[in-house]
Amino acid sequence: MTDQFSRRRLLSAGALGTGGLLLSGCDRLSQPGPFRSVLEAAADAHYGVQRGIAGDALAAEFAVSQMSPVFRANGNTNVKGHAEWSGHGADQFARWALKIDGLVLRPLDLPLDALRAMPQRAQITRHDCVEGWSAIGKWQGPQLGPILKMAGLLPSARYIVFHCADRFGSTPYYESLDLIEAHHPQTILAWAMNDKPLPVAHGAPIRLRAERQLGYKHAKYVMRIEARSSLAGLYGGKGGYWEDARGYQWWAGI
Repeated sequence: MTDQFSRRRLLSAGALGTGGLLLSGCDRLSQPGPFRSVLEAAADAHYGVQRGIAGDALAAEFAVSQMSPVFRANGNTNVKGHAEWSGHGADQFARWALKIDGLVLRPLDLPLDALRAMPQRAQITRHDCVEGWSAIGKWQGPQLGPILKMAGLLPSARYIVFHCADRFGSTPYYESLDLIEAHHPQTILAWAMNDKPLPVAHGAPIRLRAERQLGYKHAKYVMRIEARSSLAGLYGGKGGYWEDARGYQWWAGI
């Protein structure tokens, strides 16, 4: 509890200085103006500082005995209005395939069985949500880095975008990472949670787990992964649904 409290104090304090994550989600952060500009500049500074000191550091991992008895589902808990996802869900995603495309040499269509057959990483980590809650759970799936290597990223690729089946209103959910975070050993495509197939509420058939990022970066219901040179021109251009809609910062490192 002390570690969690200290961590949140650090995040809150950072929001008032150059290291701020600025992710409270309050309306003030969502409004244009001088205050917002200062916050965005601070977030850029935080990104640079953390990239300089974090390196390949791992997020904390925990013992089975420390897992939370209840793990809330963040964001949407089901998918509506996506015929392809719904059709696959009806047969437990037996014919579903993850698309990997964009700036790659070899576009891929990877069935769920193929993802399960790849070398796996299992990790018990803490999910920290901007709404103020945390939970510890176990996730299993292949690391994203080797999958990107299979596809063969082109030299112009700079960002990895996760296109999802769920949406808020008319806007599809999406998220993105830079190549460093995408290749981090704890960045996985999780198909299992707590030793069971990923529940629908938690993003079936797969969700992103990027354990050094806050919860909204962990995209659920991932259908397609796209390599891009820039985030400009993609929806609101900020790199993610909440970044576009509410001014959350693209770099959500913890």
